[in-house]
Amino acid sequence: MRRNLWISLIFISVLSFGGLAIIFATNNHPALGLDLRGGISVTLEPKPGTDYDSAGLDLAVEQIRSRVDSLGVAEPEIVRQGDAIVVNLPGVKDQDTALKLVQVTGKVLLRPVLQCTAPVTSTSEASSTTAVGGSAPVESTPTSETATTAAAANGFLSPATPSTPTTPSSDTSTTIAAGDTTTTVAPGDSTTTTTSVVVSDPTQSQILPTRDGAQCYVGPAGGTGEVFQHNAQATVIPGTGWGVTVDLRDGADGLDTWNQLAAECHGQQQTCPSGQLAIELDGVIISHPTMQQSQFTTNGVQISGSFSEGEAKNLARVLRSGALPVQLQTQTVQNVSPTLGKDSLKAAIVAGSIGVLLVLLFMLAYYRLLGIVVIGGVVVSGALIWSVVALLSRTSGLALSLAGITGIIVSVGVTVDSYVVFFERLKDEVRAGRSVRNGAQRAFSGAWHTILVADLVSLIGALVLWYLTVGSVRNFAFFLGLSTICDLAVAYFFTRPSVILLSGTHFMARRKVMGIEASVGADGK
Repeated sequence: MRRNLWISLIFISVLSFGGLAIIFATNNHPALGLDLRGGISVTLEPKPGTDYDSAGLDLAVEQIRSRVDSLGVAEPEIVRQGDAIVVNLPGVKDQDTALKLVQVTGKVLLRPVLQCTAPVTSTSEASSTTAVGGSAPVESTPTSETATTAAAANGFLSPATPSTPTTPSSDTSTTIAAGDTTTTVAPGDSTTTTTSVVVSDPTQSQILPTRDGAQCYVGPAGGTGEVFQHNAQATVIPGTGWGVTVDLRDGADGLDTWNQLAAECHGQQQTCPSGQLAIELDGVIISHPTMQQSQFTTNGVQISGSFSEGEAKNLARVLRSGALPVQLQTQTVQNVSPTLGKDSLKAAIVAGSIGVLLVLLFMLAYYRLLGIVVIGGVVVSGALIWSVVALLSRTSGLALSLAGITGIIVSVGVTVDSYVVFFERLKDEVRAGRSVRNGAQRAFSGAWHTILVADLVSLIGALVLWYLTVGSVRNFAFFLGLSTICDLAVAYFFTRPSVILLSGTHFMARRKVMGIEASVGADGK
């Protein structure tokens, strides 16, 4: 029995303090939210009256995150809350910069490729990507043609390339974001400089980044993703591997637009000398397939090449989104100064410390020796919460806000309630004539059910708040729930063995540990 108690005590101590030691050793810490660090919060919502779907909103979230990550904004919080997208940018001071970061159109553009530079890696989804008709049987591409296409996509394209292409202005078209190295590249040049977020201009020729690390000089957009129907699917295409199949809309806005672009690229006309058609989303080229047909008599299109399954699924999702683009508008913009954030953090720490200290002093004065167990339990719980929050901050982007600190402070009351229930039950056992040693196990067995029910009620409340609310209230609910779960673990693995082990000592058995005289049974126990 005593061995199991020691194992339980050592387990929770190693878990909490060991985790805390690892966090400090790796120089990790909980990320601070917008209200504690300062920055800008932007809330976006779809424009009223526009058609959109859930997949389009998810893609918009990814595009915003890609833009924010590319500029190194520390611990950004980008979440979708219903149909709204909330973007919290700690440390960002310029409101105009914040608005540029979150302005994504969700619009897919089809742009002829004039020439491309070599990608960072040797393999590329565009190196052998082709677009052919998908409804009729697909004819295999000759080996020599595929090799020629791959070589052209991996270097500078010389056939029919304009000898003196106009380099776009740097403020609108010469930058790379979306997770790639931010660079400026002119056709035929490899100079690298640090710049800002790319802004796509569909009416001008400009240089845009690809997802595989290359850059392509593309012409004005000849169409949008609305030429596609909303049925793009990633599938295994015989003879080529993973690819995407999608149907075209009928009429001028669908099949006719696609056929015009296909004819220009397949014939390598001056408007599309590379033979490739770029599929662009918010300034990033997702794919640039080579046209293998000049005329599509049916509505089916296959885009194939050296895709992985994930790349094919991503392209399919982009095409589905482009068929029904999400038009977002800024709903609210909130600016929190760094000074206000520091003041809020300081006030929260002072208020929390005073509150916890007063509670611990009361428990020490009321329960005497057992008050030491309360102090130890609060320290263990604090170390456990800190470790978990720091881990989630690093792996999941969790940020500790002022509301979260409030949730942790409120949870101290839940934690103290567990001790009160246990200790009062133990006092009842002692008053009934049992020794502290005999009464400790019985008291915890009776109190555990009450502790469990009380904490579950608190946990259910936190879950409901987290599910139904947004913003700071959700952060409060999350940290309240996390602290409640930690309280259950500490109560069972720390408080229970600590009190039971202490109750077996002569020091505790013969003193007024809770303000009452502990009796000693006839057997000395």
